[in-house]
Amino acid sequence: MADGPDFSKCDLIPVIAQDAGNGDVLMLAYMNREAYEETLRTGRVVYFSRSRQKLWRKGEESGNVQELKAIYFDCDADTLLVKVHQIGGAACHEGYRSCFFRQIDPQSGAVTVQGDRVFDPKAVYKK
Repeated sequence: MADGPDFSKCDLIPVIAQDAGNGDVLMLAYMNREAYEETLRTGRVVYFSRSRQKLWRKGEESGNVQELKAIYFDCDADTLLVKVHQIGGAACHEGYRSCFFRQIDPQSGAVTVQGDRVFDPKAVYKK
């Protein structure tokens, strides 16, 4: 039996972030071994940013940090599920609570936005 994620298969493994309170899926990101170890050590979720090629301490710019409540790995030891307390109310860099705020109607293909923005990304990220 594995005793944690197997980073020997792949340097980056997918991580599903879920609200520990209500079960909402907040986002999908990636961790390398360093991000995983820092997450365990600090209790604050750290990812690896593929676009920036560096550790991404969730909320370092926005203040919307994720406090780790539980961590699970799948049967192949190559995917993580983190149950978090989402501080600040939004996991998404576009200002929504969840990154999964766009819904596609299976019949028509029409896309609708679910929920309201928690913050204005232009005001928070100022880039």
